[in-house]
Amino acid sequence: MSTPAVEPAPGTVTLRDLNPLYGAKQILLPVSTTIRPNAVSAFIGPSGCGKSTVLRCINRMHEEIPGARVTGQVLLGQEDLYAGGLPPQLVRRRVGMVFQQPNPLRMLSIFENVAIGLRLDGCAQAEVNERVEMSLRVAALWDEVKDKLNQSGMALSGGQQQRLCIARAVAMQPEVLLLDEPCSALDPIATLKVEELIVELKHRFTIVIVTHNMQQAARISDETFVFMVDRTEQHTISLLVETGATAKIFTNPQDPRTEAYISGRIG
Repeated sequence: MSTPAVEPAPGTVTLRDLNPLYGAKQILLPVSTTIRPNAVSAFIGPSGCGKSTVLRCINRMHEEIPGARVTGQVLLGQEDLYAGGLPPQLVRRRVGMVFQQPNPLRMLSIFENVAIGLRLDGCAQAEVNERVEMSLRVAALWDEVKDKLNQSGMALSGGQQQRLCIARAVAMQPEVLLLDEPCSALDPIATLKVEELIVELKHRFTIVIVTHNMQQAARISDETFVFMVDRTEQHTISLLVETGATAKIFTNPQDPRTEAYISGRIG
């Protein structure tokens, strides 16, 4: 008798032959891997190796680039996020994203920065109030802003702005939270606060972070995915070369390219 297939746990992201394209140009060898739930998974590798591209494929932002498209599958649980008829906007409610530069909406207050998605969803005011406070608490920002919710989000410090953007994503109650170099524009103290927040958030969400900071990846991630660029005279293409528990990747990598990158000899 064949063994029945085991259903993936909720929040599991599975990539099956994921192949981002720009027109007919292949930029990345097809990626097949699994990102486990309730963990922090770090994408590392030199600039231009495809890690942010893969991140954008997970919430269907890659296809927003003119001429770009994706083949293969991205599964959230058992559901293919690229299935025909599934609107990208619905995917992005389930797969939130925070970008490299904090991007509060300039014309909106702190409160409305968090509330905007809820209002677009037609939530009643009582629910908006509850979820805005909950999201600011989850983002470890409530105590710092509760007395100035009507002030502009732009009045906050850079680190506070980034946590505000995390609160905005959290308010939509996603299953997955993608973070594209979220600390690269922050000072060390603000970076530490965001890192502490990420570690707490993994108990609620599947977390994927792109980072160039090896110390950051080692500090906060549970799993590490190593991307590289293969250059020859004929072509340049990116590829996923190794995945595994972060402690193993950083102390006993199996691929020599991983060891060379982590030690600073390449990249």
